[in-house]
Amino acid sequence: MFRKTTTEQDDPPGEVTRWTTWAVVSAVFSSHSLAAHRPNRSRKVQATGREGAFTLVELVVTVGVLVLLVLLFTQLLNSAANITTLGHKQMDCDSQARQLLDRMAVDFAQWVKRSDVDFFAKGTVAPNSVGGAMTGNDQIAFYSAVPGYYPSSGYQSPVSLVAYRINSLNTAAAFNKLERLGKGLVWNGVGCGATTCTPVVFMPLTIAATWPAATSSSLADPDLNYETIGPRVFRFEYCYLLRSNGNLSITPPSNISGIAAIVADIAVIDSKSKVLLNDTQITSLAGQLVDYSAVIFPGQLRTQWQNKLNGIINPNSPDYDPSLPRPGVSGIRLYERFFYLSPPTL
Repeated sequence: MFRKTTTEQDDPPGEVTRWTTWAVVSAVFSSHSLAAHRPNRSRKVQATGREGAFTLVELVVTVGVLVLLVLLFTQLLNSAANITTLGHKQMDCDSQARQLLDRMAVDFAQWVKRSDVDFFAKGTVAPNSVGGAMTGNDQIAFYSAVPGYYPSSGYQSPVSLVAYRINSLNTAAAFNKLERLGKGLVWNGVGCGATTCTPVVFMPLTIAATWPAATSSSLADPDLNYETIGPRVFRFEYCYLLRSNGNLSITPPSNISGIAAIVADIAVIDSKSKVLLNDTQITSLAGQLVDYSAVIFPGQLRTQWQNKLNGIINPNSPDYDPSLPRPGVSGIRLYERFFYLSPPTL
């Protein structure tokens, strides 16, 4: 390509020599240039390959960041699960307490408050059914103008015998559960045929003498009129709000018209927490929650119960009880409600 074909006639000898020398030098230079450029291209490819890969330090940092993100996400999920679980437990207890307290509100609102009929309660004395001090879970029985379980025959009256209790019979299915008695009564002077039935009784006949199961925490009702209304309620306590001075009292006035309201406190445990406690532990726990004292103020008993529960699960508290599992005790909720009574019938 660099060589020029000529003849001696066209160019002189010196000119032919110059052309030949230039062609040789050009060929040598071109071959050296190609040889020099090939290694550079290879090095560039190798360098490019090294720049596209991760170093060991970069991999370690990436893995560390991923592990940290996974841990943070796991903690977030655990926190959300715990909050959801606590919320469900709270709603479970609230639902149980609301159903019970609403039923009590209806029964107390329709209480037959007459001086010629009996009622059994904390602190009642003769000629009424004797209630006494009632250490531990309280009981109450009274007549109320609400429907009940009536005999299969006879003329039904609008009055029922209503009673509330925590069953204390350890062999009963309702042991450590709150029961309600709703015994529908028939009119006086009307028989029930072959069925044995007792009508509304007036003083001096008492509830305790006529229906012993209504004033006992363990006797079964022969008519099977008890129903479990609070399966997760294991503590029941109440006192009286006096109409005369507005104070709370554990002794009712001699005249039923002096009671302005019944103040009831209950302890409820959710279904998941109750699985962690056996009947013996629940009985022990109920026994550690104090009764109403002679001098007490609204909300004070519930505060005392809550402080006791907090102490039971606190290792630094003198009330600490290692035999009771912390998750089970933590699932207990406390409620208090005032049930105001309507004016007496007579």
